[in-house]
Amino acid sequence: MSDVLRRVGLSVGALTLTLAAVPTSAADLGAASSRSAPVFTQVDPNAVDPNTWIVTVSASLQAIPRYPGASDYTAVGYPGIDIRKAGEPRRFSTPDDGFSFSFYDDPSFRIGPTARIVPGRYYGDDRRHLYGFRDARIALEPGVFAEFYPTPFIRTRVEARQGVYGHHGTVGSVAADYLMPAGQFLFSIGPRFNIGDASYARKYFGVSPAEAALNGRVTPYNPGSFYAAGVLGAVTYTQDETWAYTGYAGYTRILGASGDSPLVRRPFGNPDQFQFGLKVDYAFRMPAQF
Repeated sequence: MSDVLRRVGLSVGALTLTLAAVPTSAADLGAASSRSAPVFTQVDPNAVDPNTWIVTVSASLQAIPRYPGASDYTAVGYPGIDIRKAGEPRRFSTPDDGFSFSFYDDPSFRIGPTARIVPGRYYGDDRRHLYGFRDARIALEPGVFAEFYPTPFIRTRVEARQGVYGHHGTVGSVAADYLMPAGQFLFSIGPRFNIGDASYARKYFGVSPAEAALNGRVTPYNPGSFYAAGVLGAVTYTQDETWAYTGYAGYTRILGASGDSPLVRRPFGNPDQFQFGLKVDYAFRMPAQF
């Protein structure tokens, strides 16, 4: 665990140094994107109404690889929700963030718990190529996240997670996003880096001697780690204080030992992983419940 966190921390520093010199601004749902800095740095405490909530419900639909390393894709839909006090801005987020909430939150830094779900790999996904392989069940990864803004226009985010169902490996991710507003549009783009330990790598990219013997088309393989790097871009159109729409696309390349796995190489899979998606936000006001 400590080795994974050390590598994640070093990657955050590299991303911060790479992007720290680029200026732009972020836009809040229903806020003017022409401002020169993210709106959460410009909050007037006297304008916050603790008796009223702004609730934003989201619906997302995305196309992702059927399982880690797969060459086939599947459609996944899921909901989301964000609650804040009236007068407080909505935090910038990207579609590949884990499900999160903050224990500590100020304009430039926040930290709290997070969780992600990893799609499972099942024989029925590809009967021709996965014959003889054990299923890798859908996985749940709770953990912690931290976000830091080295400038008002760049967000960096680190997640460290532990598999508790489906796999029991330790994983981490590092992201940085450069924010570019243009009228009612907000563009964002930035690099991504993911890492996993040997337990995670064996679960999704390893081939046991028994599996190799049953399948008959691969040899045993034992990856010692997981690395992947890529980029994610998104554009959000804020129609008004009620509606906003986001489209996004991302690319990830599986690297190192996991990228050399027979399960990732054709015809079994593909080290080049893409994702595409759409999200719709609907915001409304309601009396605060506590």
